[in-house]
This record gives sequence, C-alpha cells and structure tokens, in this order.
Amino acid sequence: MTTLLSVYFFIFGLLIGSFMNVVILRLPVKKDLVKARSACPKCETQLKWYHNIPLFSYLFLRGKCAFCGTRISWRYPLIELLVGIIAFWLMPDVLNAESIANFLFYFSIACIFICHFVIDLEHHLLLDSLNLYLLAIFLSFSVIYFSWEYYVIGGAIGFGAPLVVTWLFYKLRGQVGLGGGDIKLYGVLGIFLGPMGVIFTIFLSCFVGALIGGILIGLNKMTKDKPMAFGPSILLVAAFQIFFPHYASIVQSWFF
Repeated sequence: MTTLLSVYFFIFGLLIGSFMNVVILRLPVKKDLVKARSACPKCETQLKWYHNIPLFSYLFLRGKCAFCGTRISWRYPLIELLVGIIAFWLMPDVLNAESIANFLFYFSIACIFICHFVIDLEHHLLLDSLNLYLLAIFLSFSVIYFSWEYYVIGGAIGFGAPLVVTWLFYKLRGQVGLGGGDIKLYGVLGIFLGPMGVIFTIFLSCFVGALIGGILIGLNKMTKDKPMAFGPSILLVAAFQIFFPHYASIVQSWFF
C-alpha cells in the first residue's frame, strides 16, 4: 500500500508540475491559464491531449514538437519531475486530515517558490499574484499557530527593512536597489518566519546573491552594470529555512 501510495503522490506531483509549466509560461504575459489551449510556440499548432502527458510525452516525442520538429525546452520535463519528487518527498507517513493539510501547505509553498524562481530568472518579475497566494497560506497558518506579535512584527520587518534600505540606496546612488516584488516577498516571508527568521533571510540572501553575482561576473556570464534577478537568492534561503528548519537554525545560530 505504501508503494502504491508513493506512486500516487508522485503522479500527482507530475500533474501539478505540468500545470506549473503553464503558469510559468502564461502568467508573466497575462495569458489565460485555463481556457487557452496548449500550442507549439513555434508553429502555433494546437497540441493533442496525448502530447501533454507529464514527462512521458517529452520522452515519447524525443524532446521535439510533433508537428514542426522544434526542440522542446528541457525545462518542462525537469519541472514536472522536480515537483513529482517533491510530492513524493513530502508525502505523509499516515493519511488523515491533519497530515493531508500539512502536506498541501508545504507542497503549495514549494510550487509557488518554483514558479517565482523560474519567472524571475526569465522576466525579472516576482508577480503580485504569486506573492498574494503565499500571503494567504502563510497568514492562515500563522494566525492559527503563532502569536500576533510574531507574524505582525515579522511581516513589518520583512517589508520595512528592505524598503528603507532601497529608499536610502536610491537617495544616495540614484539607483533602485531592490524591486517591489523582492520587498513584498520579504514581507510575506516575515509573516511565517517571524522577526529573527526574516532578518536571517535578508542577511543570508544578500550574501548568496552577492556570491552568485561575483561568480557570474568572474565567469564573464554577467557584467557589473547588468541587473541580476535577486528573487532566486531569497527563495533559496527561504526554502532552506522552511524545508530544513533544523539545519537552518544551526546556521542561524552562527550569526545571531
């Protein structure tokens, strides 16, 4: 039964991953997520239902459009596989209302983080719609399990501190430091991670962002005057804190 259940959760993850590919592709360009039929971006031919089977269609078509032969990005099966593995990893040991709710909570966070990550890399956007979804699930959880001081102060620090730093940076340098989406994401994370947690998020994500930027510049993949998507650094650190809290608390203790 456990093996069969694992397969079910993995398939569920593949299906959600397939929908996430739609979200990542259409949401930044404000295209309908449900009504618009899937089509090849090159020849614009509508795909058949069997061209959209998660993971397997890509393998069956050998990574090419069935109509024009255009190469299909490896990103699509990779995201499907990743979300399938995450669903399998988060699968509860015992099925009951509480464990299913807990699974959906953390699985939803992982899915939104992945969408945010890829969209920000491609478009330099952390969309309000995704931040609002995170706000809804974080706030619902925090109101039940945390004191109001925890999530109110955490959210205020997460939103206020980056906003003040960005404002000062703009006044001193005449340049915008963080985008509005980054600031909003910090604020939303503060509601769930609390005051000390979000301070650690801000500190470590700046370190990670600077490290990645330095490496890219050193490899001549980026220049100093080219803006870098900062959202992925925030999301990597936040994912570390949320999904590996024991190790995150150890690292946090080194600094605070």
